[in-house]
Order: sequence, then C-alpha cells, then structure tokens
Amino acid sequence: MISLHSLKAKPGSVHKRKRLGTGQGSGHGQTSTRGQKGQNSTSGGTKRNGFEGGQTPLLRRIPKSGFSNVQFRQEYEWVNISSLEKNFPAGAAVTPADMLRRRLIKHDTLVKVLGNGEVTKALNVTAHSFSKGAAEKITKAGGKITLLVGAKAAKTAEVAARDAAKKKAKTDKK
Repeated sequence: MISLHSLKAKPGSVHKRKRLGTGQGSGHGQTSTRGQKGQNSTSGGTKRNGFEGGQTPLLRRIPKSGFSNVQFRQEYEWVNISSLEKNFPAGAAVTPADMLRRRLIKHDTLVKVLGNGEVTKALNVTAHSFSKGAAEKITKAGGKITLLVGAKAAKTAEVAARDAAKKKAKTDKK
C-alpha cells in the first residue's frame, strides 16, 4: 500500500546540483567549467543581444525610410447590432454610456456599431461611428442613428473654424 512515507521520485528525475568552484576533487573546481580565458570566463562577460563582434549589426544596416501613422490612429470599441437587439427593449435610446453600463463595451471613448446580426426592434442608437450595414439595418427596423463627434474630430473642427475666422479677419482689414 502507498502512503506518504513510502513515496519516492521516479528514477532519473532528480539530479544532484552542479556545485561550482568547490575544489579539484569535485570535477568543477578551479575554472568552474568556464574554461581558461576569454570573455565568458569571468562575471559580467556576456554579449548583448544582436551583438555581431564589432561588425555593424543587422538592425543598423537595414535602410529605414517612410513614416507610419500608427501613433495617430483612432481605436474604436465596437458593438454588433445583435448585442443591442438582445440587451435593449424596443424604442430604447442606446448611448455609449448605456452600452458601458450593460458591459457591451469596456470604455466609452469611441464606439462603432457594426452590422453583424439582425434588428427587429426600433432602437435609437447614438455612437461615434456606424458601418453601412448597421446603419441600414437600424433604419430599416424603424430606428434612428445619431452620430457623436469624437474628441479628435471636434478639435479638428475647432481649429478649422479658428483658421477661417483669422482668414476672414485678414480679408476684412484689407
């Protein structure tokens, strides 16, 4: 019968630890299995990733050109209309705050409604963006869509209005 005092590890699964620098008799003494000389024989003697022995590394040899707009992209939280159908009653006003409350989205910064699924109820949906399919399905079911202006679009409109006012002021002076 097996009991706690009779348990043993499988043969070959447990190894003795390699004890380094413990004298000649251990087999791992003197240089501690690091060899005689060279960069890696002492502490701190390693090369960083990508080091090519003094040759110009590959990452610096590859030509770098162009520009990426990744840092300026707008990321939308998205919701399918099938989720709106399940979670809201007919005639309900659906806003990003309502979607957040019902955990259809994680943040209500920018919300896009996508057209996956079917809508049978008339919903009044307010969001920052709609896919063509979603807009068609919502209006076909008797609902209404309302576009919210995102922070970036509002800022762009504000700057454009300010520039137009400056231009007008310049032409009025002349």
